[in-house]
Order: sequence, then C-alpha cells, then structure tokens
Amino acid sequence: MELKSSHLEIPLIGSPFDLRLSLSERIGETDIRSAMDSGEWGFVHSFQTGSGVDGPGVRIVAWLSSCQFRCVYCHNPDTWKLTNGMPVPLSRAVEVVGQYRHSLRTMKGGLTISGGEPLIQHRFVLKLSAAVQKLGVHNAIETNGYFGERLSDDDLASIDLVMLGLKAITPELHREITGMDQEPVHKFARRLAARKRPVWIRFVIVPGFTDDMDEVGRMADFAAELGNVERVDVLPFHQLGRYKWEKLGMDYKLRDAEPPSQEKIDQVLARFRAAGLNVV
Repeated sequence: MELKSSHLEIPLIGSPFDLRLSLSERIGETDIRSAMDSGEWGFVHSFQTGSGVDGPGVRIVAWLSSCQFRCVYCHNPDTWKLTNGMPVPLSRAVEVVGQYRHSLRTMKGGLTISGGEPLIQHRFVLKLSAAVQKLGVHNAIETNGYFGERLSDDDLASIDLVMLGLKAITPELHREITGMDQEPVHKFARRLAARKRPVWIRFVIVPGFTDDMDEVGRMADFAAELGNVERVDVLPFHQLGRYKWEKLGMDYKLRDAEPPSQEKIDQVLARFRAAGLNVV
C-alpha cells in the first residue's frame, strides 16, 4: 500500500469543529482496506490538544473519521465518512502523543480516541492504545459501543477507560435518533460490566428526544445496574455543529431546536444521582 506524504499536508492538530472533507478521496478502496486491516494507518479528522472534557485530566483527543450512526443531533457529521479524514501512519500518531507525554502525566491526563466511531478502525485503535501505554500515558476510547464485539477480552484489558455514549434505552427512540439498533450497544455495556472494566457514560439531553423524564429514568437505572460506571457525563444539546450540516447540504432536523433549560438539566442530574451515580 502506498499512502503518500502529500496527504499529510493538512495540519494534524486542530479542533473537532473544523470542517474537513475529502482528505483521502484519492486513495483507492484496496489501499483503504489494507490500511484498516493492518492497523498501521488510521484515518483521522484531527488531533485536539488541551481537552478537559474528554476523560480524566487534560488530554489529547484523536478524532477518527467514519461512523455508522446517523445521530440527528451530531455536531460533526463530516466525520461520518472515512475518506473525509486524513491518512496518518501509526508511527506519526504515536509521535504526536509522545511529544506531550510529560505534560499529560503531570496533568493526570492521557489520550482519548474518539470519532466518528473509533471501533470502525479497531486495529489502529488497539495498536495506538498499546503504544501510548508503553509511553506511560493513560488511554481511553470514546465509543457508541455498537462494534464492541470486535474487541477481545484481552483487548478490553489493554484499554484504561471506556467512555460509552448511550443514546437511548427505548429501542424505537434509539433507532429514531441513530438509525441503528440499540441491542449491540447494551450488550457491550453489560460485557464491560461483567469484565469490571472502568466506564464513563455520556448522555446527551436532546429536546424532543431524550429530555423525557421517563426515558431519563430508564437510562439512569440501566447505568446504575451495570455496577462499573464510575461517572456519568450529562451533556446538554448545543448548536455548534449546525453550520456543518448547512455546509454539507444535509437536512438538519434540529436546526431550530433550543438547548435544554437549566431546570431540565437539573432534573436530569437529580434523576441520575437518585440512582446512586456520580454525575457531572
């Protein structure tokens, strides 16, 4: 496989809110498949430095491209398509993390691999996670969990933290939000619990979708029953990604939606706390 260095002219360090398109469109399907099978290359939207909201401490976040969910509130729809990301060799990704390793340790942070959906590129994720562990850097993955079966029990043991984005409990609502079935996600959550792997859950309050308190209650009870959830991040819906939908010419159903009120946020936080969960 030949992936030329010219593909790396776009700066690696950036923000998930940067709109990035067609960075790998000239790469043939065979080379893309070879890259994904080997795990020696990853397709990356950007690396973000200094994040304080994507895991413990201050972190570098690797935002990978490609996702099978089509969340109605997604703020990075440009990450849905694999070829919108840039091809990055594993060695370069390790180098990016390595140059910050002393600061990451000092600030009790690490690397979070997010997306998109990182487990679409699970071989790259596992090789990168193992490499940064050797540097003494904490690793985490932020995943929707749908492809959790791609990870063996040994793989799970090599990941310090799983940040699991749970969209909904009710099957019909989950499909309405994501276009996909919820059962593989919940099966992965239960498997993580059985293996006693550390988990943070991320839940987005979306007006007209997940702000119903009965659904919130179901989510809180599910999370509490797992027994391995160290923390729940309750994230209010925002409009920071609306411009991407508009630039991409996509139908954005939530273009006129307002963020949840503070009263609603407080109600949701209280329900999770009532279930015995540590909520932020």
